[in-house]
Amino acid sequence: MVARVRTVAFQGIDVLPVDAEVQIAQGLPAFNVVGLPDKAVRESRDRVHAALTAIGLGVPPKRITVNLAPADLAKEGSHFDLPIALGMLIAMGAIESDAAASYAVLGELGLDGRINAVSGVLPAAIHAASNELGLICPAAQGGEAAWAGEIDVVAPTDLIALINHLKGTQVLSPPEPRIAESNERALDLKDIKGQETAKRALEVAAAGGHNLLMVGPPGSGKSMLAARLPGILPPLDPAEALEVSMIHSLAGSLNEGRLIRKRPFRDPHHSASLPALVGGGLRARPGEVSLAHLGVLFLDELPEFQRQTLESLRQPMETGRVTIARANAHVTYPARVQLVAAMNPCRCGHLDDASLACGKAPRCALDYQSRISGPLFDRIDLHVDVPAVAAADLSLPPPAEGSAEVGARVAAARAIQTARYRDHGIRTNAEADGELLDQVATPEPDGVKLLTQAVERFKLSARGYHRVLRVARTLADLEGSAAVKRVHVAEALSYRRIAPAR
Repeated sequence: MVARVRTVAFQGIDVLPVDAEVQIAQGLPAFNVVGLPDKAVRESRDRVHAALTAIGLGVPPKRITVNLAPADLAKEGSHFDLPIALGMLIAMGAIESDAAASYAVLGELGLDGRINAVSGVLPAAIHAASNELGLICPAAQGGEAAWAGEIDVVAPTDLIALINHLKGTQVLSPPEPRIAESNERALDLKDIKGQETAKRALEVAAAGGHNLLMVGPPGSGKSMLAARLPGILPPLDPAEALEVSMIHSLAGSLNEGRLIRKRPFRDPHHSASLPALVGGGLRARPGEVSLAHLGVLFLDELPEFQRQTLESLRQPMETGRVTIARANAHVTYPARVQLVAAMNPCRCGHLDDASLACGKAPRCALDYQSRISGPLFDRIDLHVDVPAVAAADLSLPPPAEGSAEVGARVAAARAIQTARYRDHGIRTNAEADGELLDQVATPEPDGVKLLTQAVERFKLSARGYHRVLRVARTLADLEGSAAVKRVHVAEALSYRRIAPAR
């Protein structure tokens, strides 16, 4: 008899069906796992053996073969423990052969029979729901699986509870969907005195999902501004929350299986490697750019990142996805992020202050800024100088307008964009391109004339031209204007980096 239990394998964000086939036959005692298993899957035989022994079921001294089909698909992860154990129980006659036939199963076993958390439960649940199956998963992640919709979720704490549920002697209550709650104090723009130009640029970036670069001396407030960007962004809508939570589920970073509703904010250190930033490694895990999907990726001290690491961001910034190429597979993760970067004008940071600047100025600025390529600069929509804050500004009372007021304007502009692009599969002005961008962002005649003159005079690239149009469209949305006017084009051009220093 061959027992079959449904489970899944992960290839990037894609979920692939896998059958765990278990055969117990006569022969010399052996326990073999085949079907291109990795080390974690091969070690499952020891965990399964110990777990079955812990609940009082001895493994028969026969030849046990576990095949993970299809056999030509690489299997990775410890979530195959539970389907293998269920297959063993069916093959041994401990439970009926059809007891788990309508479920997809995943979970890691402890040596005492406990079912431990694994990564990827949410996408597995969505896959099961699309195939009209239920899901058996660890109890710690039942709330995560419950978000998949109308699906029968069984979330036991241990193997005994699962066996009793499948035999009908115990009924496990269906888990309730849960949402992550943040207890952190919200950072407010009222904390920042002065820097009105930078605050305006931050508002424009939030409203249209634009990339932003802030350049200024140390202590001018660049990191403070970036940290307050999530406070003015609208929360994720239900579809976006599911999309973001799927990536974090694959990375194993969903806290207690709770769905994420707050936009991600990732700020990796400048020593981050290329696989850490864009994804990769032994199991092609999602990187920071994917974990920040539909949120903010903040890169402080931008020129201090490795040149190759920064250049790897150029494609995700354009396409909204990152593809990790391997010899046997290509793994793709979503990566629609809003890049916010900060940097000093030079290594010492005091280029504009003769009393503090080093003796190499301005040559040090040319060398320092040349670490960032022109094509990367060209992909950043908004460039803003953040000068040192004057003592007079520091002594002023907190500003009257904070994150709540700015966030309301951002939400109104985002609502306009949601309605505009509802039938086009995009969310913000930063994603508009081609004929659609021409339809929604072509300025009035005097605005077209100004933009044409700027392109000719400052030698803007075609990419730069279209990014100016996108920013101008966002400025019009913030004002509630249906037309893109000359004043909107003029402000958008003021944020453009015309000629990076070399």
